[in-house]
Amino acid sequence: MISVEEARSRVLALARPPEPEEIALEQALGRALIAPAMARLTQPPFDAAAMDGYALRSADLPGPLPVIGTAAAGQPYEGDTPPGSAIRIFTGAPVPAGYDRVVMQELVQRDGHRITVAEPGHSHNIRAKGNDFTQGSAFQPQRPLRPADLALAAAMNVPRLTVARRPRVAVLAGGDELVPPGSMPAPGQIISSNDLAIAALAREAGAEPVVLPLARDTEESLRDRFAQAQGCDLIVTIGGASVGDHDLIGKVAADLGMERAFYKLAMRPGKPLMAGRIGTAAMLGLPGNPVSAVVCAKLFMQPLIRAMQGLPPGPAILQAVLARDLAPEGDRQHYLRARLAAGDALPLIEPFDDQDSARLWVLAEADALLVRPAHDPARKAGERMSYLPL
Repeated sequence: MISVEEARSRVLALARPPEPEEIALEQALGRALIAPAMARLTQPPFDAAAMDGYALRSADLPGPLPVIGTAAAGQPYEGDTPPGSAIRIFTGAPVPAGYDRVVMQELVQRDGHRITVAEPGHSHNIRAKGNDFTQGSAFQPQRPLRPADLALAAAMNVPRLTVARRPRVAVLAGGDELVPPGSMPAPGQIISSNDLAIAALAREAGAEPVVLPLARDTEESLRDRFAQAQGCDLIVTIGGASVGDHDLIGKVAADLGMERAFYKLAMRPGKPLMAGRIGTAAMLGLPGNPVSAVVCAKLFMQPLIRAMQGLPPGPAILQAVLARDLAPEGDRQHYLRARLAAGDALPLIEPFDDQDSARLWVLAEADALLVRPAHDPARKAGERMSYLPL
């Protein structure tokens, strides 16, 4: 068995460089930029009023000053600005040359066409030209694009972006015991849930998942499913990767030319994990227990998908305060389902007593995976611990 860190390194080595794809800005939410968005203009394009008030010269205060015009957003004042004058100005309007301050209207006393300012405040209330960005500024965040990023690109006058093509991920669950949701299981059968969860995790990481029809426990059925996965960037199988008489995925994959990077690692849940390459596609063979499959997908599949898009692979490891004592850990790195609660500087984390890798109910109630290294000593409540958010 290899360590989680070594397995992660070998899985990430399966990622090929991302392929570029140009898309419209409005389609870019959640996508990964692989070429910077370059600002085509300067923002603001002029010195702009930051609030409604009066534009004037600081040297002319406290006045009185005649009001010689008005400026509004989209309707600039284009007259002269002689010393000893002011104009009425509204938020977003260009501040005419010569004026160096906008005094908010609540601080101004107006009498007819003249104003007096007893106390102008400390701020000049002018947004300087280019204080947001300038023409030629490059924007390329190392994360999926958020709504604010799209707003920025739009303000930069960039209508199209070059992003990483979404990896296509084939999700294959196999076993004679599995039937789709909505079916009436026969004796000895169960509802297939892992394939839907893994597809959702793939989509969450930015992929386009393809859930293949359930495979039967025959080599012929598995070969047919692998054929249906042709053209995908990543094939994720669930179950059947162990060494039992009915665990055929590893054998069929090997017959199809899989180059295996590793098999089995020192973690729980999720000891039987297979990774490698089959043809042009990367391949992950996840364990069949529901919790094991999800934990391995969080630790290995999602980072691989993010790496395929040129993004930092993650996952983020955060810190929390242990809510209760824990016994020493065994010889495998352990990811315990846990609840988070509000704490002082850090959240409190408490693992569930039941860590059965077949219990989806506990997984659905969990907020986090508490990370315990192999041979971790006994821990006391109040100690800082690492966790992965769920």
